[in-house]
Amino acid sequence: MNESTPSAQRIHIGFFGCTNAGKSSLINAIAGQEVSIVSNVKGTTTDPVRKAMELLPLGAVMLFDTAGLDDESPLGLQRTAKTYEILRHTDLAVLVVDAVKGITEADRKLEEKLRQEKIPYGIAFNKWDLNPVESTLPEHAVAVSAESGFNIPLLKRLICTIYLESKGKQAEQPLLGDLITKESIVILVTPIDESAPKGRMILPQVQSIRAILDVFAVCITVQPDQLPFLLNQLKNQPDLVITDSQVFSTVKDMIPKEVPLTSFSILFARYKGILEQALEGIQALDKLRDGDCVLIAEGCTHHRQCGDIGTVKLPEWISEYTGRNLNFTFSSGNEFPEDLSPFALAVHCGGCMLNVREMQHRRLSAQKQNIPFTNYGILIAAVNGILNRSISALGIPASER
Repeated sequence: MNESTPSAQRIHIGFFGCTNAGKSSLINAIAGQEVSIVSNVKGTTTDPVRKAMELLPLGAVMLFDTAGLDDESPLGLQRTAKTYEILRHTDLAVLVVDAVKGITEADRKLEEKLRQEKIPYGIAFNKWDLNPVESTLPEHAVAVSAESGFNIPLLKRLICTIYLESKGKQAEQPLLGDLITKESIVILVTPIDESAPKGRMILPQVQSIRAILDVFAVCITVQPDQLPFLLNQLKNQPDLVITDSQVFSTVKDMIPKEVPLTSFSILFARYKGILEQALEGIQALDKLRDGDCVLIAEGCTHHRQCGDIGTVKLPEWISEYTGRNLNFTFSSGNEFPEDLSPFALAVHCGGCMLNVREMQHRRLSAQKQNIPFTNYGILIAAVNGILNRSISALGIPASER
């Protein structure tokens, strides 16, 4: 991974603490460049600042600088709320403590929040060179000085150690590697239409191509209209077909029923750890009633086209399938609502631009509020009558839905 690695594939490391504890200075010291503005004036950091970099042996990471947790300025409550939002996608937290002042009540409150959210964290006692008192450090803590550079390499090692310990022997869910083998033939159906980004492919398609090549399988990419021609040219049937969910309705009739067929969005539901709940949530589709509210959420922000899937196509497909007069609410980027009580169903995109922790936060938020939560690909497969077929391609028998 390098500077071009998407944010969703980076390890998110958030720096938290009180105003003037030295969070910005520490990030600058770790990054080796001025990422955040440093000042003795309280509240200098307002909105979260991010920096993409490589941190060995972890690889590609994203560092987040946040506003002080004890910010009492007029906008302090809003800044603190923004800071706590960062926890939703924080894989590892660094609590920065002013070594002269010691751990504050705001620091302890954050520690409790980190434990509740099961976010691994370490503590950096900054300004240690100004601390006149010898003291014993708690576990997973290090004494540092951003100004002098004291123990910055040790802090980097501590971050890596804590993260690797938190992962333990837990294996990450592969995108495709467990579904195909060497020399499998995989067809990717990727429409190039008005919604496709000019000059490039969308992230799920790019990641799928790489996952196929990583196991030395054969990847063939076509547009929907080319699919019949391609199938006629192949000596053997493909081992797997992955399509953009939007063209499920046409692709399903082109592919022989014995050939495994799924979508990029369904693959990402599995990859991001929301597949099981998404399959449970789709059952609410048949229970919708007139006047119910449906949330359609996307993890990214983009220019809306006239045939936009989230705001145009999905509402049309849902309304046509259910025959109900429904109300739709839309969210994108970081705007996912905390209060889901108004909704009878939440439908989320594949989440390719969100890291696993953020997707888990959204999934758990719906689960805690007893709101059915599903995924674009799952829903589109359901309204096309091919959900069982689409998940069987992932090795999930229909009887286990």
